[in-house]
Amino acid sequence: MRLSQWPVVELVRRNELPGLVVVALAVALAFALDAVVGISPLVGGVALGAVFANVGLLIPRFVPGVRFAAKRLLRLGIVLLGLRLSFDQMRDLGVQGVVAVVIVVLFTFFGVQLLARAMGLSEGLGLLVATGYSICGASAVAAMAPLSTADEEETAYAIGLVTLCGSLSILVLPLIGHAMGLSDLTFGTWVGAGVHDVGQVTATATAYSEAALLPATLVKLTRVILLAPMVFGVGIASRRRRAALRAGAVDGSTGDADEATPEVHVPLVPLFVAGFLGAICLRATGWLSPEFLSTAKDFEQIFLTAGMFGLGAGVVISRLRRLGGRPMVLGLVSWVLVAGAALIAAIAIT
Repeated sequence: MRLSQWPVVELVRRNELPGLVVVALAVALAFALDAVVGISPLVGGVALGAVFANVGLLIPRFVPGVRFAAKRLLRLGIVLLGLRLSFDQMRDLGVQGVVAVVIVVLFTFFGVQLLARAMGLSEGLGLLVATGYSICGASAVAAMAPLSTADEEETAYAIGLVTLCGSLSILVLPLIGHAMGLSDLTFGTWVGAGVHDVGQVTATATAYSEAALLPATLVKLTRVILLAPMVFGVGIASRRRRAALRAGAVDGSTGDADEATPEVHVPLVPLFVAGFLGAICLRATGWLSPEFLSTAKDFEQIFLTAGMFGLGAGVVISRLRRLGGRPMVLGLVSWVLVAGAALIAAIAIT
């Protein structure tokens, strides 16, 4: 059998290989930036993707491979992210802590969507921003994107907003925490409940104190566990809404209902989100060795960084200008909303 006939090779088309070489180089550069200046590889990947796209380095030949990274590699990274989580972590947080985290997540998820609607922004953009702010940043945006009506520009903008505001948290939240005299436990809980990306949570908590890192990580990973049920719920809602639209088309028209409201398959849960939940269950069995989990974490970071680069490549300034300044206002107002709700919850449970 020739190499080109191997099933694993067939997952990558020949025209995607040049772009994947560029992605690999960008991932290496993102990790180098992390080692030199302490920027999270995921944040660095998004930034590098945006830079490459806007200075003309991504010629058409590279586009298929970059898109492959933005979809398949990113989704593989999300699945591996599940191996870092365990249902035992939610038990350690306690019932009161879990309830507080769930309330903050739901308040953020629905509150941001209401803000987006009030500002006249699209439903798809509001859904993605709400998901990214309430769960785990750009990874959550990518997980929800298949179920949203957002286009590529809106998806890229949502990723840009959660990256920007999450990065602002690293600078601003420790200053506020010291000014308020928050304990390490309270500050860590606040950061875990209110900052978007896992890497940003780690950086923000560490900037305050080493002792704040453990509660921050515990609360943050509890939020990440909620990704699968949230996507599941949106999937159910999407199916019901499409069914209602089709029923309305049948009742209100004399023509072909299928032409009026075409049937589009909306999965209850995308396959990679099911894999994410399965990975959490696998981790909970205790069958995996620490060495395996450490290696899986390394690959998770590599795949997520590759996906972030692909998504960042969609941040083309000339196209994003068409969205105007309202999405930026939405992002900043939502950031304050999330941080405020998380702070109230942190003070209440610590």
